[in-house]
Amino acid sequence: MALVEHLRELRNRLGISLLAFTVCAVVAFILREQVFEVLKRPYCTTDVARQASLVAGECNLYAFDPFEQFAVSLRVSFIAGVLASAPVWLYQFGAFITPALHRHERRYAAGFFGASLVLFTTGTVFAYLTISRGLDFLLSVGGEGILTLPSIRSYLSFVTLTLFAFGIAFLFPVVVLFLNMLGVFPTSMMRSWRRGMIVGIAVASAVLTPTQDPFTFLAMALPLYGQYEICIVLGRLRDRATRRRRAVEPGAQELERLGDDETSLVDERPSAL
Repeated sequence: MALVEHLRELRNRLGISLLAFTVCAVVAFILREQVFEVLKRPYCTTDVARQASLVAGECNLYAFDPFEQFAVSLRVSFIAGVLASAPVWLYQFGAFITPALHRHERRYAAGFFGASLVLFTTGTVFAYLTISRGLDFLLSVGGEGILTLPSIRSYLSFVTLTLFAFGIAFLFPVVVLFLNMLGVFPTSMMRSWRRGMIVGIAVASAVLTPTQDPFTFLAMALPLYGQYEICIVLGRLRDRATRRRRAVEPGAQELERLGDDETSLVDERPSAL
């Protein structure tokens, strides 16, 4: 394809992605009350929210600015539009770059894209299910006599940062396996770096969690280390499959007996057309 055709295809795919995002954002703005109820649910399950609801009669978040509710509605619509339209713009992005890849590279790219989408979604769902425990600690750490009334803007910032932090952190196995397939991070190195990886995961979890409370820290660090151990198991299985495949190739046993400075065997038989 000529450069102009590439640019035309890029324009069309960007247009489709923008249209999908706009539709999802408009639908989210129309259903903003239902979206707020879903986002508010982790706060309403905390002990502080239950105490406040005894006074107010219901679980409420508070706005301290006349334009805060409208600004938050736009922000929620934007975030929901990006997340809901993710399958569309990810597909458009993949469809734009895959023609330049070989067949096996396309298969790997599709696998990595699919795994990334599943892991990111798993991270956000896991964060949503555990976020109330961290909120309980943060809202009650001051002790008795202090009742926190969170504004809707600060609470939404906390929730969205936590969801995105967990979603991005759960992409860790994709990065590790990608480096393993490239040979940059072999399985033997993965096993020998266990202690250092524990420290690295702890530091990354402390940086990525927006509140640094102990429960949220452990909720991120423990699954990440579990994923690292799963990566080691998958790396060992991949190494075993590679050795089996090479064992049936012509001259593979001879190549294993050769030293680093010896000339490898050359198969002079003609290949099939």
